[in-house]
Amino acid sequence: MSGLRPWARYGLLTMGYLLALGFGTAVFQALEGPPAHQLQIKLRTDLATFQAEHSACLPTGALEGLLSATLTAQAHGVTILGNDSEAWNWDLPSALLFTAGILTTTGYGNTAPLSPGGKIFCIVYATLGLPVSLSLVAALRHHLLPVLSRPGAWAAARWHLTPAGAALLQAAGLGLLVVSIFVLLPALVLWQLQGEGSLLGAIYFCFDSLSTVGFGELLPRQGRGLHPVIYHLGQLALLGYMLLGLLAMLLAVETFLELPQVRAMVRFFEYSGPSIAEDQSGIVGQDELALATVPPAAPAPEQAPAC
Repeated sequence: MSGLRPWARYGLLTMGYLLALGFGTAVFQALEGPPAHQLQIKLRTDLATFQAEHSACLPTGALEGLLSATLTAQAHGVTILGNDSEAWNWDLPSALLFTAGILTTTGYGNTAPLSPGGKIFCIVYATLGLPVSLSLVAALRHHLLPVLSRPGAWAAARWHLTPAGAALLQAAGLGLLVVSIFVLLPALVLWQLQGEGSLLGAIYFCFDSLSTVGFGELLPRQGRGLHPVIYHLGQLALLGYMLLGLLAMLLAVETFLELPQVRAMVRFFEYSGPSIAEDQSGIVGQDELALATVPPAAPAPEQAPAC
C-alpha cells in the first residue's frame, strides 16, 4: 500500500467515501422508506374520510388549499395550531436562537426569514459572522486543549504508559466526558421537561445539535404545556448549549485526530513527492535557528611543547 502513487491513494480514498455514501443511502432507504410510506397512506385515508364526512359543506379543493397554506407557513416556523399559535417566532429568545444557529452552522430549520431584506441580511451576516465565530472557537480550543491534556499526561507518568497509550486514554476520557455532559445529561433534562417523546428522541436531538446537522424535527417547540417563562429560559439554555457544545465537539475531534493511528492514516494520503522550495527554506531556517542556539565549543587547552 505504501508504494501506491498519490493519485491512486486519493482515488482509493474517494472510492471509499462513495461506498460509505452509498451504504448510508441504502440503509436509510431500507429503514425509513416503509414507515414514511405507511404514514403517507394513513394521511390519504384520513383525508378521504374527512372529505366524505363533510363533502356537503366543504367545497372541492378548499381543504387542500388550507393545508397547503398551513404547511407553507409551518416551513417558516409560523403556525396557528393549538397552543403553538400563542408564541411569536421573532421574540428576543427565538431571534437569539436563530442567530446562534447561523453562527454555529446548526440551522434547525424551524424558523426562516420571510422578507427579502431578512434573506439578504442573513447571507451577509453569515458571510461575515461565520469566520469570526470559527476563529473564536479555534482560539478557545487552542488554549483549552493543553489544559485538558494534563490528566492524560499525569496518567501516563503515573502508570508508565507509552505515548500511544496515553493519547488513546486521553481521547477516550474526553469522549466520555463530552458524551456525559453534552449528550446524556441534557437528554435526560429535555426528556423530563418535554413530558412526551422518548429518551432516544432526546438523545438524537442532542447529538443532532452537537454535530451541527440540525434537522429541526425534534426542536422543542412552542410551549408543549410549559410555562412561557420556562420555555424562553429553555431557549436561552439551548443557546448556551449550542455554543459550548460546538467547542466541546471540536476539542474531542482534535484529540481524536492526534491519535497515532489516525495520524498514520492521514500521512498515508499525504503527498510523498519531493519537497517544494518553501518547505526546504523552512527546514533550512529551522536548522540555522537550531545551530544558532548551540553554545560555542570551548577552546582546546594548549599543549606544552615536548622537551
